[in-house]
Amino acid sequence: MEYTKLPHTEIEVSKICLGTMTWGKQNTESDGHGQMDYAVDQGVNFFDTAELYPVPPHPDRYADTEKIIGTWFKKKGNRDKIVLATKIAGRAEFSKFIRTTGFTRASIIEAVEGSLARLQTDYIDLYQLHWPDRHTNFFGQRGYQYDITDHWEDNIHQVLETLRDLIREGKIRQVGISNETPWGVMRYLEESKVHASLPRMITIQNPYSLLNRLFEVGNSEVSHREKIGLLAYSPLGFGVLSGKYLGDRKPDNARITLFPNYSRYSSETAVKATQKYYELARANNLSLAQMALSFVNSRPFITSNIIGATSLKQLKENIGSIDIALSDEVLQGIEAIHNELPNPSP
Repeated sequence: MEYTKLPHTEIEVSKICLGTMTWGKQNTESDGHGQMDYAVDQGVNFFDTAELYPVPPHPDRYADTEKIIGTWFKKKGNRDKIVLATKIAGRAEFSKFIRTTGFTRASIIEAVEGSLARLQTDYIDLYQLHWPDRHTNFFGQRGYQYDITDHWEDNIHQVLETLRDLIREGKIRQVGISNETPWGVMRYLEESKVHASLPRMITIQNPYSLLNRLFEVGNSEVSHREKIGLLAYSPLGFGVLSGKYLGDRKPDNARITLFPNYSRYSSETAVKATQKYYELARANNLSLAQMALSFVNSRPFITSNIIGATSLKQLKENIGSIDIALSDEVLQGIEAIHNELPNPSP
């Protein structure tokens, strides 16, 4: 395993992060425990979860993923060996069963206390805002369009004050953002620069894969110059970049088979690009999943690559990508396809 440090800290994390959003829906508690056991045996020490998980979100399954991690910590007694990240759900129609008030002080405190209880721990290493409080382009929206009905008032100072107080209480150690735009990243960083007592966002968890490299458009420069690390999610595009859906196949129990409305990575252009990436991988004796994950692992702005799996076989292949280095020929081939079919899955 390779390791990096969370930016601006001495916290060492594995370059592969174990994603958990299927546990409690597609995976049982036993499955989740087995995945954590295997991942730790392979040197993974970084887990990412959220109060929203499992996905698709549903009131009857609220935060079941955190509960599964909590029972594993209780059984293993190894909380100090794991760097644990979780997130507060933002305001949205699909999360209103959790709360509807956005990132108010009361909401953030309620969310942190709930996560601590479910995770059976007294601290969270990295606490993240799952998506912005304001209306902007995320979750598959390519460009920003001003929404005249968005009456969001800038509350970033107040959010950081609340997070600062939770850090002082020892309940969280570091903070990060997710599904953010360059404006949002810089706004948070600006506030903590001007007010030295406020915590600094150290990571951004955004989508990044062969089918979605939009992070490179603006956020990658921010990441480089401000030293804020990317935690890449959906590096296989809901499993599309395993190649298992090519040829109109619908594998049993696969994510898009079960939830066909999750079509972010399944447009006609995305399928065309996936086919080309598949052929490139095959011509170089790689699996498409190995090539796709190795590409993400190699990017200079990556702090950790969040992989997820519904089976141990998938998990083994995904974690094993850390040992694969892509040749210049493969990297040139990837760029050629990207230039022909750029970012089909925003």
